[in-house]
Amino acid sequence: MTAVMAALAFAASGCGETVIDTSKAEDTIQADVEKTRGEKVESVECPQPEVKPGTTFDCTVSYPGGKEATVTLKIRNEDADLSTVGFKFND
Repeated sequence: MTAVMAALAFAASGCGETVIDTSKAEDTIQADVEKTRGEKVESVECPQPEVKPGTTFDCTVSYPGGKEATVTLKIRNEDADLSTVGFKFND
């Protein structure tokens, strides 16, 4: 997995809040996992956490056949830039 993901934030319309673009995060994780691990990914699911620098959250990577993994992302700053800080297969 790449150590640092591209900026994945957008201002919520009308609110002025910065939020995680979960769709973009999921697409980026799927592409990174498929490229670096050489394994086909069925889907990626991420929550939309509140943007608080230093906090982490988990996304679930689903593979064909039911195997799953967890990717942990860290919010680096108030612009919602993300870093990948963990990857593990679920038992």
